[in-house]
Amino acid sequence: MALGGDSSRENPKLRVLAHYTPGDKVAQFVAPESDWLEIRYCAEDDDDTFYRELPDAEVIWHVLRPISGADLERAPHCRLVHKLGAGVNTIDVETATRLGIAVANMPGANAPSVAEGTVLLMLAALRRLTELDRATREGRGWPSDPSLGETVRDIGSCTVGLVGYGNIAKRVETIVRAMGTSEVLHTSTRDDGHPGWCPLPELLAASDIVTLHIPLTDQTAGLLDADALGLMKPDAVLVNTSRGAVVDEDALVNALRSGGLAAAGLDVFAVEPVHPDNPLLSLTNVVLTPHVTWYTVDTMRRYLAEAVDNCRRIRDGRDLANVVNGIVVPNRPVNRE
Repeated sequence: MALGGDSSRENPKLRVLAHYTPGDKVAQFVAPESDWLEIRYCAEDDDDTFYRELPDAEVIWHVLRPISGADLERAPHCRLVHKLGAGVNTIDVETATRLGIAVANMPGANAPSVAEGTVLLMLAALRRLTELDRATREGRGWPSDPSLGETVRDIGSCTVGLVGYGNIAKRVETIVRAMGTSEVLHTSTRDDGHPGWCPLPELLAASDIVTLHIPLTDQTAGLLDADALGLMKPDAVLVNTSRGAVVDEDALVNALRSGGLAAAGLDVFAVEPVHPDNPLLSLTNVVLTPHVTWYTVDTMRRYLAEAVDNCRRIRDGRDLANVVNGIVVPNRPVNRE
C-alpha cells in the first residue's frame, strides 16, 4: 500500500519502505506529508513485497524482522535504516556502514509504553493473574485457592531490581515507587552514583522482582544463566521486556519448574516468533506476551513523528537525529548500482 504517487525513479518524493502493517490511524497521521513523502507498507512476513519494494527504497522504517547485509546490498538507493525503537541488534549495522547507509534509532520513544507493560507483567506474574483467570473461567475460582495468601504479593512490599538503568528502567522506578516500593536497586555498566546502585549478583540475591532493561550485545547474551538465576530468591519474579537472548531460556525453564523461581513475565524470547514447542508456553507460572509492550497508539505516534522528522531532514539536507553508526547522509540522489 502506498501513500503518494508512483514509484518511478523520476518521482521527486522521498521513498520510504515501512516494514510493518499500518492501521488507519497511522495512515491518517502521515497523510499530511504525502506531497513530499511516498510510503509503501509491507508486512514483516511478506518477503515478496519487501524484496519487490526494496530496490526503490531510500529510507527503511524497521521494526523487528531482521535486516541482513544481503538485504542492504539489494537496496542501492537506501540512505537510512530508521529503527522504530531503540535496539539496533536486528540490523546489520556493519554492512550498512560499509555501504554508506545511516542507521538511526529512537531512544526513549517507547519508554512510557514499555515501562507500563513491564509493570503489567510484574503484577500479572506476582498476582498469578493468568492462572486465576483460567480457574475462574473453568468454574474453579471458588473457594479461593488457600495458597493465594501465601504466594501473591503487593509490588509495594517488594524490593525491585532493575538490570540496566536507561529511560525505561527509570520510568519503571518512578511507577513502582508511586506504588509504595521503598527499595529499588539497579545495575549499570559502572557505579553511576545514583542511590540503589549495586553489582548484579547483589541485586539478584536481594530483589523480590528482577526486571531486565538492557540491550542484546556480546556481553549481555546469556547474562542470566543458571548461575545467575540460582542467586535469586525462590519466591522471586523475573520480568523481561528487553531481549529474549539476555536470558538462558533452558536455565529459566529449569528454575521455574524446580521452584528456583516463583514466576516470570516475558514479552521477549530467544527466537521470535516463539516456537510452539517452547517449554515456556506450557508453564502455568509464566505470563507471556508477543513482544508488544511497546506497541501502543501513543508509541506509534512518537515513532512516526521522529521517523517523519528524519525524512524531512534528508529532504532539507540537514543532519539526521540519533544516528548510531556515524554516517552522514548525502544530498539526493544516491545510487550504488
